[in-house]
Amino acid sequence: MSFQLRREEILDGDSLKAMLDESPARAAQAILIAAREGVLDAQALLGQILLDGQGIEQDQPLAVRWFEIAAQGGHLMARNMLGRCHEHGWGCSADASVAAGHYRLAAEKGLDWAMYNYANLLATGRGVAEDQAQALGCYRRAAELGHAKSMNLLGRYLEEGRFCPRDPAAAVEWYKRSAEGGDFRGQFSLGAVLVEQGRIEDGLVWLRQAMLNGNQRFLQISARRLLNAPQPLLQLLGEDYLKHEREMFG
Repeated sequence: MSFQLRREEILDGDSLKAMLDESPARAAQAILIAAREGVLDAQALLGQILLDGQGIEQDQPLAVRWFEIAAQGGHLMARNMLGRCHEHGWGCSADASVAAGHYRLAAEKGLDWAMYNYANLLATGRGVAEDQAQALGCYRRAAELGHAKSMNLLGRYLEEGRFCPRDPAAAVEWYKRSAEGGDFRGQFSLGAVLVEQGRIEDGLVWLRQAMLNGNQRFLQISARRLLNAPQPLLQLLGEDYLKHEREMFG
């Protein structure tokens, strides 16, 4: 039996997301109906599930189209996702300059994720002229809005004194907030700083947490760093990182 919704039963974005966690295929049909009825959150969510192939056949070009529709209606995350698609070539030609334009528009409207993504392009000179000072400003604004990944990067600028006065104490505080916010790079940064301060056991707790949460590239790079550390405990942890990477990603 096919799943159907009457017009009066169309759900809002939060309800659709909750349904997606429980039953992706059923939710996909509800999302499609709501998107066609003009629900902005549903249009953006339809773009996401088409991009990922979650509960529906993957169709990245169609995902881009739905992100465009939602973005034209003022949906900031859809605008940010348009940037992601253009940055990585998902369903469209890769073009960092187009991506930067979408990120900038959403960032100017106050979206933390767009600030972070735009800052990444500014920091690396992809699609825009490299501008470390502006990148730092974007990371700072996103961090102040609670964006955990930006908190870690802001901490790095402060720790190294890059394009700002060096402030190790503030860096540790941002690393702590990032780590507690669930960012695995922030967890690694905090753990590394605590180890340097002589708080080995406290540092190892966060380094192990980062290992459990990290992606494959992070695990590989961090393992090399740990294996080259002077402390035997960190070298052993580096071996654990490599073991965990093999178990998780083959």
